[in-house]
Amino acid sequence: MPELPDVTIYVEALERHLRGETLRQVRIAGPSLLRSVEPPVAAAAGRRLLAARRLGKRVVLGLEGDLFLVLHLMIGGRLRWRPPGAKLAGRTGLAAFDFDRGTLLLTEASTKKRAALHLVEGEEALAAHDPGGLEVLEADLGTFAARLRSRSHTLKRALTDSQLFSGIGNAYSDEILHRARLSPVTLSGRLDDAETARLFEACRETLRDWTSRLRAELGDGFPEKVTAFREGMAVHGRYRKPCPDCGAPVQRIRYAESETNYCAPCQTGGRLLADRALSRLLKQDWPRSLEELEARKRERA
Repeated sequence: MPELPDVTIYVEALERHLRGETLRQVRIAGPSLLRSVEPPVAAAAGRRLLAARRLGKRVVLGLEGDLFLVLHLMIGGRLRWRPPGAKLAGRTGLAAFDFDRGTLLLTEASTKKRAALHLVEGEEALAAHDPGGLEVLEADLGTFAARLRSRSHTLKRALTDSQLFSGIGNAYSDEILHRARLSPVTLSGRLDDAETARLFEACRETLRDWTSRLRAELGDGFPEKVTAFREGMAVHGRYRKPCPDCGAPVQRIRYAESETNYCAPCQTGGRLLADRALSRLLKQDWPRSLEELEARKRERA
């Protein structure tokens, strides 16, 4: 799912390409995409785009008449900038937003269509789509600490809870925790003041660094390669590859449709975190440390 750095880059590109342009029509091909009926989506036609903004992980297109198109891309949704009148491609094409200068396509490369589009009227209606997470880049340490400790979660879950923190998902939470040298399964209420400050700075540095990197890579273009797996990431998507700081193989915890990546020496004191599926299978044979895991590999070789 596109997270704060990626959505920020989308918004900046939309501002460059479409600010002041008139939306001629909205073509919808995905039957599950449109999640609102009042006002009707046809009401957006003929209105100028006044501004684009980010709302958590959502992209918002602000139109004349106090109307807002709210796009939630979910995991597989992506935006494409194409010449005027571009066709919606096959099963991946969900919607097209036609402007005079070009067409903004919404695609979703997934069999499970989860992307969502709402048209709402007024700031109050728009605010209802805000999960309420704290904008870490706009907060101070005290506010961050209070929000972190407001619920008893693991750090991984806390960072990715959209009601606690805005715009942070699976990918950048891994990078943040690696930078902070903290275990993803540590409970939020157990951090001392120094660890909380370290996590706060890691959040801000990671989000700023990656936003700057993506901005520099893109230049004046439109984002075409939005992905959760970036060259240069320390641990996310790098299972078994060497940690850039200590060289140890990156580990993972798998669950549902995603996984958490971490470095045992850098984040857990060398302790391996139990993968739910494997730990149930192996039970007492589950290796407790990276050294024990490597020793077992040597025995099998």
